[in-house]
Amino acid sequence: MEAVFSGWDAVAGPELAAHARPLRLHGATLVVAVDHPAWATRARMDAAQILARVRSVEGVSVDRLEVLVERR
Repeated sequence: MEAVFSGWDAVAGPELAAHARPLRLHGATLVVAVDHPAWATRARMDAAQILARVRSVEGVSVDRLEVLVERR
């Protein structure tokens, strides 16, 4: 998952990456933190594309995106 964490801008896209960060891989679930509920909605809408990019970068079986709101 190092490539996903270090290349998060490319995985999530620069706009979403400015408000979201990957936290961990829990089984086949990628857990991501966002800084506002609106960005949580955006991350969930983009989940299929994000997961496809993660799979292509890592070649791992990731099939779910979990989004947590963590206000800073």
